[in-house]
Amino acid sequence: MKKESNLFRLRDPARAEQLARALLRLAPSKSVKIVHVCGTHEAAIAEYGLRSLLPEGVKVYEGPGCPVCVTSTVDINLAVMLALEEEVVLCTFGDMLRVPGTELTLEEARAQGADIRVVLSAADAVRIARESPEKEVVFFAVGFETTAPGTAAVLLETPPENFSVLCSHKLIPPALEALLSENTEVDGFLAPGHVSTIIGSDAYRDLVEQFRVPVVVGGFEPLDILYALALILRQLRAGRAAVENAYPRAVRPGGNIRAKELMERAFQVVDAAWRGIGVIPASGLGIRDELARFDARNRFGIEAEAGEEEPPGCRCPEVIMAKAVPTDCPLFGTACTPLSPVGPCMVGVEGACSIWYRYGERPRL
Repeated sequence: MKKESNLFRLRDPARAEQLARALLRLAPSKSVKIVHVCGTHEAAIAEYGLRSLLPEGVKVYEGPGCPVCVTSTVDINLAVMLALEEEVVLCTFGDMLRVPGTELTLEEARAQGADIRVVLSAADAVRIARESPEKEVVFFAVGFETTAPGTAAVLLETPPENFSVLCSHKLIPPALEALLSENTEVDGFLAPGHVSTIIGSDAYRDLVEQFRVPVVVGGFEPLDILYALALILRQLRAGRAAVENAYPRAVRPGGNIRAKELMERAFQVVDAAWRGIGVIPASGLGIRDELARFDARNRFGIEAEAGEEEPPGCRCPEVIMAKAVPTDCPLFGTACTPLSPVGPCMVGVEGACSIWYRYGERPRL
């Protein structure tokens, strides 16, 4: 029997040790701060203890990479108001249920009798609408470019007239620009693999040219992440800034052309409020005018006000902006836990606080 090759094993300890030695050789003499914007990256880093392999002075933070965490209180409040309307079924992802709004979470609204159902996709919500023609079915659409094509596809497939979308999709590149504008300590970005499969590695070129910061697209296995970090350090050591794709088995320079076409046809780029950051110009997706009959904001004519985005003592805004880590917050693991979250970073499975609580992450920062 032919012996299995270890070349492409992405959790190979020997290859991880080789990459750790490479990171040590490439580490600049000064302290550097690398930021990623993906909860899946943070989960892998924490689960496999990858920070323990980093050289002293190399810090890795999670930025605004959790779509649940950055959903504004305006959108949460609006979703709660819609859910409490008679004859409305609100469909959304499970992570959204316990995100704090001004007065209620969706979970608390459901306890008051609202018909709120957890779905895995927009297509599931369309199915519910077809099965319940007497109801108004609203899909609360959150997420970045990864989930937006699925919402776009159902909007373009002529869903039933009792279906509409409360759109809260957001775009990653403008968020990176906003982070760099407010956080001058960022030396490089580990770009998100899932988002990059849609938008492509070329989507970061304008950012690199404007801010002269290395951007490396990385996958999610331990060796993927270590390799991407090594490429960032190599750029910093050489004093250059470029886009590099360390995840070529999934990401192409131009991304997924079909998915981008769907988003272009269904959505228009709009200004959007990000929890913990504020309004970022041209960072969100709104439903195009020709599809306005499926826009829940238009259909119901309901408006909501912004609520408390920063609960007292909670440092989620700083965590989201990569200015702090979860253990910097005095509420972490005491008043704020996954069972009783104070801030949004403890709610979603991609939130930094939730991940650190789950894996007991205590990085050397």
